[in-house]
Amino acid sequence: MEGLIAWGLTGLGAYLVLGLLFAVAFHWRGLRRIDPSAERGTWGFRVLVTPGIVALWPVLWRRWAHAADGLPEENSAHRRAARGSAS
Repeated sequence: MEGLIAWGLTGLGAYLVLGLLFAVAFHWRGLRRIDPSAERGTWGFRVLVTPGIVALWPVLWRRWAHAADGLPEENSAHRRAARGSAS
């Protein structure tokens, strides 16, 4: 049982270290690729979002990788109505 706990804590530590390394790179380059308006955020904003970046780094990494294709266009009912199409 103790070995399983040690293994789990080691895995969690590795996940958090990778998340912290990702957060540095993400603040430096990735944030502007995913959300250009967030680039103008203050240091307070960046401090507040860093724990979320560390926790959700695999999801953000995927979004960052696909952001090279351009930002996705919103396709809500309101946007479709503004464009004049119901589909």
